[in-house]
Amino acid sequence: MIELEELLAWTGLPVPDVMHQLPSRQQQEVISWAKTLVTVKTDGLEELYHAISMIVKYIPHFMVIPLMTEHIRPQIAAGVCRKMGVDQATGFANDLPLEYFSNVSKHLDAIMMAELLGKMKKHHTEKFIHYELKHYPSRMFDIAGHLDRRMLEVVARHVTLPDPGEDPGNHPHAAVFEKIRALQ
Repeated sequence: MIELEELLAWTGLPVPDVMHQLPSRQQQEVISWAKTLVTVKTDGLEELYHAISMIVKYIPHFMVIPLMTEHIRPQIAAGVCRKMGVDQATGFANDLPLEYFSNVSKHLDAIMMAELLGKMKKHHTEKFIHYELKHYPSRMFDIAGHLDRRMLEVVARHVTLPDPGEDPGNHPHAAVFEKIRALQ
């Protein structure tokens, strides 16, 4: 059952109920098949992300940004972003429309997002943090756990936390809440 839970976490999708009804050996076979299927169907994507990241170095941002937002899905843009690295990706992140950047950010890990926010222009960072706190607070708190003090102060200015007695100590963001409270 542990591997079934890992599969759930890996995909971010609910595991079909029928999987829970299968014996352990059959669950393992389905999980193995699903992982093989993903590997086969995504073969070459990492090389594609790398190639796109190399190509866009030579195209002005004013041309890349409209093409990206109109023709590239956020998940693909995130893959390219990972291949670019934080420094190059920051230049694009500053120019992306807020909603599109928010959608891209969902496909980047919290550590990379914290690094990006730390290097982005202050105005764009504050808009992003405010937007995420309004629409996706849990994700923003995941990112906030990796922010430096300067960026965490921005979060602290835009968030109202429950009183310390109201939120349980075992909350997944309890440590972040304490850091934010110390800054408020």
